[in-house]
Amino acid sequence: MAGFRDFLMRFRPVGLPGPAAAGGVPADRSAELAAELEPQLALLQGAEAEARRVREQASAEAVRRREAAERMAAEIVDRARAAAPRVREQSAARIHDATAAETAALLAAAERDVAALRDRVEHRLPSLVDRVVAGVIEELSAPDDERQEGGSPRWAPGG
Repeated sequence: MAGFRDFLMRFRPVGLPGPAAAGGVPADRSAELAAELEPQLALLQGAEAEARRVREQASAEAVRRREAAERMAAEIVDRARAAAPRVREQSAARIHDATAAETAALLAAAERDVAALRDRVEHRLPSLVDRVVAGVIEELSAPDDERQEGGSPRWAPGG
């Protein structure tokens, strides 16, 4: 008769099919792996819960920041709209001042040009008047047959 130990040896785990071995129960490798990994997987459940909590907090923080940014953007737009008329007035005043200064500079330049032209006229006019008077006197004192008919007199420019 076989002993109790031999009886229990029949229930020991054995490998998968292969070379002949002593009789026994097929080994349950998945149960062995599950038993081996169970403590580590239990530790990962805590890490998974922590990761879920961190994701939820990050999502809530993102929502909070987005809402704050939307409020800030709305405030900036409101301030810009409120400041727009003042900025337009300032811009118009700067443009007006710039054009007024340019207009004054142009008027001053025109006045200088007019003064220079008057100086030239005053300088040239007496000699021109003398030349015209001399030509008219010469023309009037010349005999009728020497007078030029039609064209410009000799004393006139181009004559």
